[in-house]
Amino acid sequence: MTPVYLPGARGNIDFWEPVAQRLVDLGPSIRLGWPGFADEPHDPEVRSVPDLVDWTLARMPPGASDVVAQSMGGVVATLLALDHPTRVRRLVLCATSGGVDVASLGAADWRPGYDSALPDWFVVDRTDVTDRLSTLTAPTLVLYGDADPLAPEAVARALVDRIPRARIACVRDGRHTMAHDLPAVVAPLVREHLLAD
Repeated sequence: MTPVYLPGARGNIDFWEPVAQRLVDLGPSIRLGWPGFADEPHDPEVRSVPDLVDWTLARMPPGASDVVAQSMGGVVATLLALDHPTRVRRLVLCATSGGVDVASLGAADWRPGYDSALPDWFVVDRTDVTDRLSTLTAPTLVLYGDADPLAPEAVARALVDRIPRARIACVRDGRHTMAHDLPAVVAPLVREHLLAD
């Protein structure tokens, strides 16, 4: 098992480090940072979310991996699991839309304040895979924080209601960056899911 950690829109390769360190006994892991986001070098081949899915797939090891993703990374992870089901063994979606319309579910708009720091193609992206979620085969854990206005409980429940074999867990006092801020709470939840029969 090789956990692959995907960050949110900040693109920070170190976002999942506190959780990954607590799960180091599960074996080697891969942490990715998005090209053209934050301090990561730009890649001219990445101009859309599908491009980012391809970019991610090319950096995953052969065979099936466990994909652990936050926020925007959850959209990439969901698309990976839908389009390449043999490459995703288990899926963790943390503080994310997972590709559903969050505006209709009461989520706050994250774009104000981020726009100038993000690639234009991402700011305008509205990927919606709601109608495809029933075909997702990877066992999925959906984590949400009860203090996260960007991916509130309604969004998490919409994902769990549509994804077969999905489970939900709430992180108390969890904000949008809870995986980085509360690793002692998040890591055991991730561990339990990755090791489940």
